[in-house]
Amino acid sequence: MGDSRTVRAAGCVLWRRSASVEEGIEIALVHRPKWDDWSHPKGKLRKGESALAAAVREVREETGMSCRPGAVLPTVRYEVEGVPKEVRYWAAEATGGAFTPNDEVDRLLWLSPGRARRRLTREHDRRLVDALAAVLPLA
Repeated sequence: MGDSRTVRAAGCVLWRRSASVEEGIEIALVHRPKWDDWSHPKGKLRKGESALAAAVREVREETGMSCRPGAVLPTVRYEVEGVPKEVRYWAAEATGGAFTPNDEVDRLLWLSPGRARRRLTREHDRRLVDALAAVLPLA
């Protein structure tokens, strides 16, 4: 996407280990009331900010969680109202924190990968769950 109008954003597929789900992990999904959708935490880069720094910041802002970024996941490209958008993603393990609802994100769910895939609104977000499963070293 060489378009100078391209909106650059970054996010994480946030996960945590869980003994209570069959797959051994849970994935965080955020509900954005503005769009009435379920997605992974993500947001636009600030001027001069690296994509990875933006991804970690967005996780903190949208979920209240600190995280440890890991493997790079596929970059997602799509259009929003005719403007190209490019979102870079990382796998990131939650390392602590607590969610507080706000105007941008009013709900946070921790779901098994299978349930997360079904709850996500967009197909490109579902593919990120599959990409996480391919790179995550589970004990």
